[in-house]
Amino acid sequence: MIDADNITGTPHIRRLAAAGRATRPSVSLLWLAYAAFAGLMCQPACGQTTPATTEAAPSPEGIFDVVFSGGWVGFLIVALLFALSMLAAYLVFEQIMTLRRSEIMPDKISDQVRALLAEGRVVEADKICRAKPSFLTFVLLNGLAEVDGGWHAVEKAMEDATAEQSARLFRKVEYLSVIGNIAPMVGLLGTVTGMIFAFQQVASTQGAAGAGDLAEGIYQALVTTVGGLIVAIPSLGAFAIFRNRVDQLVAEAAYLAQHAFAPLKRRRPTVAAVAPAQSAPPSAPPRPGGI
Repeated sequence: MIDADNITGTPHIRRLAAAGRATRPSVSLLWLAYAAFAGLMCQPACGQTTPATTEAAPSPEGIFDVVFSGGWVGFLIVALLFALSMLAAYLVFEQIMTLRRSEIMPDKISDQVRALLAEGRVVEADKICRAKPSFLTFVLLNGLAEVDGGWHAVEKAMEDATAEQSARLFRKVEYLSVIGNIAPMVGLLGTVTGMIFAFQQVASTQGAAGAGDLAEGIYQALVTTVGGLIVAIPSLGAFAIFRNRVDQLVAEAAYLAQHAFAPLKRRRPTVAAVAPAQSAPPSAPPRPGGI
């Protein structure tokens, strides 16, 4: 039989065992060196991501966050822009309801007045015009008041009445132009104020504020400029549309007034027919559609 003590006690076996014990510390040192190298490689990446996650400021997400991002000054300017937008919306709605053909020129009123004037019935024509107050009937009433003065007096009275009523219509339409011109200026005021605050922050930190801080201040300041343009662009567009609409309706009303008084160009009414209509139109002229 083979003696185990003899086997392990042989010189060859003893040399192998000693070599194994000498190799274990080398392997352990190799693993420690690898772990240290991996830690060194991971340290720059971890150093770059950690400050970004800790120093990143939350960006505005909701509409109220954007409004209040410019501070109280920016909030007041945005509130002013909101008030201008509400006023512009009211004016647009009012002009839509006012600048209607039925409000400016009632149906068939011109033909009825023409037929009555052709028969010399000035009193009936006056009553019809007073029963339907509008732009056209106001012009016709001023013309009827000057029937006894001849065609030139009638024509002059109608021209003056047309100019007065058209100015009344244009007056409220021009408010849209004023809002369209003021809103960008208000927005620019907010932007300039925000820029001042942004550069003041850079100056107070003696240049320590980075480009990110400066960009954030400018971004917050530009919110008011966007608000001003949002208010101004629709206001100017509505102003152009309503201005052309007023021009068109005034031209049509002037033509219908001339058409209604066409019989006076050919013959002069009798004194009996004219006498009841010599009273001047009311001092407070009827306004078409509550103009």
